[in-house]
Order: sequence, then C-alpha cells, then structure tokens
Amino acid sequence: MTETQERDLAAIHRPVLLEDCVRLVTGGLKAAGRDGRDVHPTIVDCTLGLAGHATAFLKAAPEARLVGIDRDAEALGLATERMRREGLADRFIPVHAAFDEFTEALDEHGIGRVDAAFMDLGLSSLQIDETDRGFSYSHDAPLDMRMDVSQPLTAERVLAEYDERSLTRIFRTYGEEKFSRQIAHEIVVRRAESPLTTSAELNALVDEVVPKAHRPAGNPAKRVFQALRIEVNGELDKLARTLPQIALRLRGHGRIVVESYHSLEDKTVKTFMNDGLVADVPPNMPVVPPEARPFFRELTRGAIKADEEEIASNPRSASVRLRAVELVRPIPRRFIERYETASTSDRQYGERN
Repeated sequence: MTETQERDLAAIHRPVLLEDCVRLVTGGLKAAGRDGRDVHPTIVDCTLGLAGHATAFLKAAPEARLVGIDRDAEALGLATERMRREGLADRFIPVHAAFDEFTEALDEHGIGRVDAAFMDLGLSSLQIDETDRGFSYSHDAPLDMRMDVSQPLTAERVLAEYDERSLTRIFRTYGEEKFSRQIAHEIVVRRAESPLTTSAELNALVDEVVPKAHRPAGNPAKRVFQALRIEVNGELDKLARTLPQIALRLRGHGRIVVESYHSLEDKTVKTFMNDGLVADVPPNMPVVPPEARPFFRELTRGAIKADEEEIASNPRSASVRLRAVELVRPIPRRFIERYETASTSDRQYGERN
C-alpha cells in the first residue's frame, strides 16, 4: 500500500463518534481484573472494516491487543495492511468471520476472557463507496449486497425467488416501509417478464410505486435497500446471537460498546442491555437480594448521538445511537442459560422476552 493509497483509505473511512468510542472501549481496561494468563487486556472489534476505530483503540491503549473480526475479506486485508503501516501489527489478530462467530474466533486463538467488545453496525465506507456490489441506491450496480461475497444469497436472488408475502414482510420489518405490499406486488408482477438485476431498476420501480405525497425525505428506495441488505446478510439475527456470546466472555468490568444506525438494531441492543441494568425481582419488592441486583452498569445514560458539527462533516453519523455497558458482577445462572440458548438461536433475542 502506497502513501497515497493510505491517505485515500483514511479519507473514505471516517469513524463515527470516534472520541466517545475510544473513551468507552479503553476507559475500563485498567480496572479489568487479570486472571494471570492473559498478560495484555484484550479488545475485540467485531466489525473491523477499515480499522478506523481499531487503530484508535490500540493507540489509546498501548498495553492492549486487539482481535479484529470482519466477514469481508477485502476489508480485512486492507485493515491488516493498515495495522502494519501504523506499527500496530504485533498487537493485532485479524479474523475472517462473521461477528456471530465470536466464540469460535476467540477459541481459535486461545483467548478466554475479553476486556471490551466493540460493534459498529453501520455499512462500512468501503462497501458504500465501492459501486460494484449494489449496496447504495446512489449508483447503478448489480443487486448483490453481500458483505461476504462467498455466500450464495444475493439481493437479486431475494427479489427473484421470494414470494410476495415474504418480500412484504422483509420490506415492512427490516425497512419499516409503509408501501411494502405494493412494492412487493409490483416486483412479483414485473419479474414474470424480466427479473430485476440492477440497483437502477429497483430504484425506478420504487419511484413508480411510492406516491410522491407520502415519501420520506431523501430517496424513496432507501428503506427497501436497507431491508434487502439486512435480509441478505442476516444482520439482525447475527446481532441477536452475538451480544449474548460477548457477555459470556467478558472479564470483570469488561465492556460492550455498540453503535447502531437504525431503530431495529438499536432496539435489539437496548433490549439486551436492559436485561442486566434492572434488578431481577418482582415490581415493588422492598429489598433486592444481592443475587438479583443488576449485573451491568450503564455507561452512556441512554444513547449518545452525533452532534450537529459531526453530522455536517460526516452525514453518515446522523442516525447513530451509541450505547455501552460494563459488567459489574458475575452474570446470574439463569441469564447464562438464556444467553447460551440465544447464542445459537435463529430467533431475535427480543422476541423471547
């Protein structure tokens, strides 16, 4: 990687809420207890991307090592080279995997407990700015949308093979699209003669179906593209499986820090964290026994949002919600059992409560 390429890489990857993320991820490392085997504090970046957050974490915590997980082989390669150029490679462990393979990634490298785990759930800058995968409605490209190009399911296949009812559910649930049924119906009608294959074709279809008087700000296809991306990559299911895995591997005073970018992600994160933030007792119980006290401590007082200055300089930060908790006591047995089940389930974590 040349110096010009390095500058270009830094330019396309602009970490959101970087200072807050660094403070939350690294702020508890010295408080975290050591078990005598792990000499260095361990941070896991579950969504490595181009390592914008990860390099900042390692620079802020020179005693720490970082496991960087990403399912996009291209991004992982670029991030690994960036770590080398930054002089951080000796404290960096790259892992090519989806983030719901969190436990396997740690086991593969002989890592037991971790001190902090970070997730940035937004679409990476590399994926947005590369126009050949069809993530963005702003560029005409094949309807691919795979974060891991080795997987078989693409957005084109979803649009060609899913029935009208399934498409409606996807657009309504993952995109919160008011005209889900009408869009799904039109897709099924048109594909009988000519399947949709490009983002421009899908853009045009949505533009024709959604009434101009009922459109949200911006491109009317935004919600449909979001829904397809979530379906193709199984993002919400993977998130619901990953959070319990992280909790089960936290060391005392370990932290979970998550940036979400739409309401369904944030709801999943908030629901999970809230379980450990309230006493596990019936309402109005006068005395809370020690074993029922909260096991998480909230670090963000709700969600941190980007301010006007950051939104102006980085529009992708407009919808971010940053939440973080710290493990303050051992997780109770009944929650351990719930988390072990949730880690391998295909159902949403929030649906079981």
